[in-house]
Amino acid sequence: MTRLLPAAFACLLSSTALADAPRVLTDIAPVHSLVARVMDGVGTPELLVSSGQSPHAAALRPSQARALQGADLVVWIGPELTPWLEKPLSTLAEGVTQLELLEAAGTAVRRYRDPGEAGHEDHEEHDGHAGLGHDNHADHAEGEEHRHDHSGTDPHAWLDPANAAAWLSGIAEHLAAKDADNAADYRANAEAAMKELAALTADLDTRLAPAKGRKVATFHDGYQYFEARFGILSAGALALGDASSPSPARVAALRDTLAHDDIACVFTEPQFDTRLLEAAAEGSPVRIAVLDPLGAHLEPGPGLYPRLLTAMAESISACLAP
Repeated sequence: MTRLLPAAFACLLSSTALADAPRVLTDIAPVHSLVARVMDGVGTPELLVSSGQSPHAAALRPSQARALQGADLVVWIGPELTPWLEKPLSTLAEGVTQLELLEAAGTAVRRYRDPGEAGHEDHEEHDGHAGLGHDNHADHAEGEEHRHDHSGTDPHAWLDPANAAAWLSGIAEHLAAKDADNAADYRANAEAAMKELAALTADLDTRLAPAKGRKVATFHDGYQYFEARFGILSAGALALGDASSPSPARVAALRDTLAHDDIACVFTEPQFDTRLLEAAAEGSPVRIAVLDPLGAHLEPGPGLYPRLLTAMAESISACLAP
């Protein structure tokens, strides 16, 4: 019996630590992963947008609305990604702290590209064809939805690991402010995670070296942070945003771009129907592959974010391989 006491005492201490940890809510799985890494050994954050959901169009369940009111800290990208969260967050109790990552110190944000910017490198060489760089108002009249404003700040900032590294420090400091007893653990976890991210970025940079300067097209224009970090060029996108539906004109424009530009790969996402991309790519040698910027098929937790970036790099490398 006495031999069981140390183990029981250890379990009690562990349970007490988890009970005393701040209640933290996060918006999307990549952000949840970063927060989980910083809280490792102390507590576990909660995830609002589950795998397979669009962050643009999700809605709070009553239980989640109650959880928000009882939270100590909410970590989210910002209203540019989850506009439906803005109003509930504005009504939170005074003691609830928000960390809006697009506004966090050290975040390098990018503005959405104009439709004409994609594939700009070859713009002058291909003035004779419509292409994705020549969008027009007729496109919008043909049924593209604009629930998500495709102007201003591009919210897909987590796809640059340098931003994630900057966020780790801010997450640790916000947690430390809520939980001084575990402040050293949060800061140590963040420092270790930053070193891990630096090593991962170097590895991905080497892995993606053959892809530098190569052109790819995507279902929606949400990858410029990843493209800029690793030297990949965007030749265009089928949809203006991941919350809009591509019109027939956009499909025709992508088909024209694929016919005239040196594009080896077109990338879709797990939640999108590939038939539109297949229609656009018909008759061209382009390959179709999948990129998963939200980790829809990955297990939530501390390891999701590095696995997400690795999976994206592997998909791009495999698609561009001879």
